[in-house]
Amino acid sequence: MDKFRVVLNIANKQSNLGFGLLALMTAGGEQIFSSVVFSCPCNELNFIYGLVFLLVPGLALLLLGYILNKKTWKLLTGFCQGQAKLCSCRTAVTVLFQINTTALVAPFTWIAVALLSGNYYECLMTGTKISPVQHLCERNHSKVPCENLHRFPCRGTSVRQTDREDVLLALKAQSQILGWLLIASVMLSSLLLTCLARCSSPISYLQLKFWRAYAQEEGELIESYTAKNAKELAQRNLQSFFHQKQAEPILTPSTKEWEKISSLYKFSTKGQFYSTLHRYVETREECDDGMMRMASIASSESADDHPAVLQFVDDCTFPV
Repeated sequence: MDKFRVVLNIANKQSNLGFGLLALMTAGGEQIFSSVVFSCPCNELNFIYGLVFLLVPGLALLLLGYILNKKTWKLLTGFCQGQAKLCSCRTAVTVLFQINTTALVAPFTWIAVALLSGNYYECLMTGTKISPVQHLCERNHSKVPCENLHRFPCRGTSVRQTDREDVLLALKAQSQILGWLLIASVMLSSLLLTCLARCSSPISYLQLKFWRAYAQEEGELIESYTAKNAKELAQRNLQSFFHQKQAEPILTPSTKEWEKISSLYKFSTKGQFYSTLHRYVETREECDDGMMRMASIASSESADDHPAVLQFVDDCTFPV
């Protein structure tokens, strides 16, 4: 799970490389799973057994993708309390689209690779009584009903070897056709969505690259700063407890300040902020010492609070 989390984090930061690595690992796992674990029972359970191995691992990978995605918990944390409106409805829909896009990579890869190998599909279809499979079997056996069709994935049937192989080859061909159609449809959908996002981009390509680099650096620094300051606070409390002395004051952000930088942020050219943290720092007017902070200069171009970009939210996990 830790390795899957690392790959998923890479996918969040580097869309092309991360998705490719995640898909490669899923494909390799499917091949190992198919050769080591899968064994068609060759009885009345063929359909259920093949269907489970084809779809259930994909469902498990989908749920795991949701669990390990930080955006899932950033969106849901405190949602039921309703104490603060952390994001608008449109922003939430955009973030859900991002979460689903990342989470669906592994399940689609599993199903596509499984269909290309054909083992699960052969086991599944030989356990059905639907007319296409029955017709295929009868045609290859001179109109003799195939009562032992569920035995075809395994040896030990009374049907001639050549006839059995013809049926299995036809089923494997059907499986591979479905697999390639799934791959083509996913890639076409990805291309169309990427084109839509880029055409609707309110900023240029180079600024998009800068935003992505900033979001990656900020995310890494937030983790290191959080761990460092939490460690300092824990050390101070322990020293105060064990040494029985007055604790030194340490400033920590308030709950409202944490909420401000934890909200989901959608980019707008009206104020060129690249994250909620950036917006909080630049727009905070009063400090503890009474000094004033200047806000970022707004763009002189026409602005759109909610540009029609499917992935222009938060840490901007968009394709390059």
